[in-house]
Amino acid sequence: MRITRTGRPSGRGRRLVAPAAGVAALALTLAACGGGDSGLGGGGDEPPAAQECPCEIRFAWWGSDTRHESTQQIIEAFEAENPDITVVPDFTDWDGYWDKLATSVAAGDTPDVITQEERYISDYSTKNVLADLGALDIDTSKIDDGVLGGGQIDGTQYGIPTGINAYAMVADPELFAEAGVDVPDDATWTWEDYVSTANAVAKGAGDGVWGTQDYGFNEAGLNVLARQRGETLFTPEGELGVSEETVADFFQVSLDLMAGGGQPDAARTVEYQAAGPEGGLLGTNQGAMGIWWTNQLGALTESSGHELELLRLPGEAEGERTGMYYKPAMFYSVSADTQYPQAAAKFVDFLLNSEEAAKIMLTDRGLPANTEVREAILDDLSPTDQKVADFMADIEDEIVDTPPVPPHGSAELADIMERINTEVLFERITPQEAATQLIEEVTAATSS
Repeated sequence: MRITRTGRPSGRGRRLVAPAAGVAALALTLAACGGGDSGLGGGGDEPPAAQECPCEIRFAWWGSDTRHESTQQIIEAFEAENPDITVVPDFTDWDGYWDKLATSVAAGDTPDVITQEERYISDYSTKNVLADLGALDIDTSKIDDGVLGGGQIDGTQYGIPTGINAYAMVADPELFAEAGVDVPDDATWTWEDYVSTANAVAKGAGDGVWGTQDYGFNEAGLNVLARQRGETLFTPEGELGVSEETVADFFQVSLDLMAGGGQPDAARTVEYQAAGPEGGLLGTNQGAMGIWWTNQLGALTESSGHELELLRLPGEAEGERTGMYYKPAMFYSVSADTQYPQAAAKFVDFLLNSEEAAKIMLTDRGLPANTEVREAILDDLSPTDQKVADFMADIEDEIVDTPPVPPHGSAELADIMERINTEVLFERITPQEAATQLIEEVTAATSS
């Protein structure tokens, strides 16, 4: 199997480069590093003339011990090719990462290369923390325009995707078989089919096994439903683009599943949600379905001990358009105040475009955004990751576009969703009341 591209960049050179007046400064030497205030903010200021290395840059990321170890190997490989550039690791887990980054930025000690996430990239770009990557020598020619656009705000490239994921249904065929229910045809099934299928699995499997895990805690599911209806969670202008009717229908699905026994009661659902993928229904063999990001299939498979399958989300064939999309797993950004913009850019270029780096990283930061690098590592992938690659290739022709970058303040949406969905599950508010409340709260958060 080989993944092919549907749309190559048009009208864009092989690299993101500075305007003509800045090219000379950026092209001095491959090992050159900028000095002083870089002037690389989104306002289009030109970087200063480069200075000679040696130099030292700091790279910030979050993740597990396994990611930390593999990233250190990548750093060592980069330093072997670039002995004049030292990369200092700056890592923590997800929960501590954003507090640590905010503290570093406030203290004027921003990392040179920053790992970003879509919920936060607008916040940091509007505070002039992130450089305009269009002013740096980073090759993006092998990244599809739609994927690359996931890191653009008002035409400025503040982040380059590390890789891609999709929000998809994960199914356990073994539990379907035990319940006497067929795995649904994901090319045609509807949201009503999803509810009836989950309810049937729970009935056939007996006590202690449910059809699915609740999906209402993650706004990605709402985004897919909105897109299927010709709406969008956020517009390119940063406003909410989803209707109250769609939000109410989104929350109603959970109540229909609980009423039919297809998902656990509210108290258990909250417990399973807090337990993460491995401790959820699929990971503990207590549920036949759940909606997760494709890069979580490995953890789910290992925890469950079953061969799990990826399916399209319901409703893809019945709406105005398909709603699923390629989500940038995360982004690489560069500090607008880095003293060494060329060194930072060269490191980002290595992370994105080096086959050596990709063979170490594999799919840990998503299926590589660089399509040629992606091709190069397919034979190195585990059977589970091969399954992810096959699925991503299978839906490629159905992906219409990438949602706009969420606006400033959208980082609050995750907490808003979790709190409101919990209220719906315990039936303290109705889906319609939840829709009104969510729209009011998100509008307030993104308007401040």
